[in-house]
Amino acid sequence: MKTHYNYGTLFRTAQIMKADFIFVIGKRFTRQPSDTMKSWRHIPTFEFKDIEDFNNHRPYGCRLVGIELLDSATPIKEYEHPKQAAYLLGAEDQGLTKRAIELCNDIVYLPGERSMNVSVAGSIVLYDRLMKAG
Repeated sequence: MKTHYNYGTLFRTAQIMKADFIFVIGKRFTRQPSDTMKSWRHIPTFEFKDIEDFNNHRPYGCRLVGIELLDSATPIKEYEHPKQAAYLLGAEDQGLTKRAIELCNDIVYLPGERSMNVSVAGSIVLYDRLMKAG
């Protein structure tokens, strides 16, 4: 993520939207003032050295869903969320790496022609998942 405040906000949303775990790749986790609920106390929180480290420790059967503006991506309004999924969001200015995209089982895009703030994008994905689950 471009700034640490983004993941504090996203992790707080993850707790509200009933996520099972949260994680960061390539950065050490640090507590953020924007995570006013201290989500790391309530949801298992993981940190991974890089995308390969994450992929080697991904839960069995857990689909990796990349959120990225790609022509080949599925629009979120048409996407059926799998029972087990980890959602991967890149930094606002660089997006997901080529290797991260290769490892994804699915790529989903959000409406709009430009990259949005990562905490906003993640919140939209979590809300969509929760609403479609009923």
